[in-house]
Amino acid sequence: MHSMLWRSCICFALVLFGAMPAALAQKAKAQNVPELPFESVPNFLKLPPGLYLGEAMGVATNSKGHIFVYTRSANTRLFEFDPTGIFLREWGIGSYGFEFAHSVRVDPQDNVWVVDEGSNMVIKFNPAGHVVMVLGHRPEAVAGALATTNGPAPPPGKYTFSRPTDVAWDAQGNIFVSDGYGNNRVVKYDKNGRFLKQVGSEKAGSGKDQFNLPHGIAVDAKGDVYVADRTNHRMQVLDNDLNPKTIYDNIGDSWSVCVSPGPHQYLFTSNSNPNGNAPGTWDTTGEIYKMELDGTIVGKFGHPSKQLGGFQVTHMMDCRNPNEILIAEIESWRVQKLIFKTPGEPVAKTVAKPAAK
Repeated sequence: MHSMLWRSCICFALVLFGAMPAALAQKAKAQNVPELPFESVPNFLKLPPGLYLGEAMGVATNSKGHIFVYTRSANTRLFEFDPTGIFLREWGIGSYGFEFAHSVRVDPQDNVWVVDEGSNMVIKFNPAGHVVMVLGHRPEAVAGALATTNGPAPPPGKYTFSRPTDVAWDAQGNIFVSDGYGNNRVVKYDKNGRFLKQVGSEKAGSGKDQFNLPHGIAVDAKGDVYVADRTNHRMQVLDNDLNPKTIYDNIGDSWSVCVSPGPHQYLFTSNSNPNGNAPGTWDTTGEIYKMELDGTIVGKFGHPSKQLGGFQVTHMMDCRNPNEILIAEIESWRVQKLIFKTPGEPVAKTVAKPAAK
């Protein structure tokens, strides 16, 4: 009788809340990759008394070196810091589009863009902090539970998203959005926000023109598009018209992608240890790869750790300066600034090293 009741309770819970999928993590296939030594700046971000970061979801810098952090706390918030990490101000207080932070990017004109997974919106702030463009539409509260992020995904529309993840631009100002959790697609708009094209669909897939949680996106100077195809354990490269070009599948689960401005551009991607640290994931994930745009791996750095110099779920990176990387971490509620050593430069004793096996 007790066992039947127990099974009934389990079944009821699964129906009510939905079965939670098992955490996915894949060890990178790349071998004999050199370690890139770095230092992590201690106590880098200085928040005023009484103000705290929650989950650090996004980090980005503008042309002045100011740092923007999009964080999930009791409320989703967007903070600005000076280049030394001193707090300057908060953006978008009370914004209708701030619900469940996912990423922040700064375009070449220093406009600040946020991608909010909870409101299904991409919001553009000009450098003065005013909203100047909105893509997407927040689910109406009056629609009830089906309108929340836990409900069924709406049909993919030209101007509606289902838990989007990231945004990028090409030299012409065209906008690329990874519409990640619900629609598994990449959408291209012109600089005025007019729909141009999409690739992928609401149904996840593993084909060369399909995605399974496109989690990050970046565009290089030639206009090629790099998509962190996370649950497919790969990165996809598309041309500017969203036609498939190639796949990099030796880097584990590509969570985040960043392309440095150049003139010599580098590609960075994180094989992040997944949320909750499922058994065994610290042995197979956690590193970040530095690559040439053609997929050649230059080196790797980092390892899973709650201590400074290690990473606890890298969610986003800023690589405006490829020798000074900013890392936003979910489960350690922090942003780290990493300073890399140039060849021949002595390495300080505080340089982070790979975790002991």
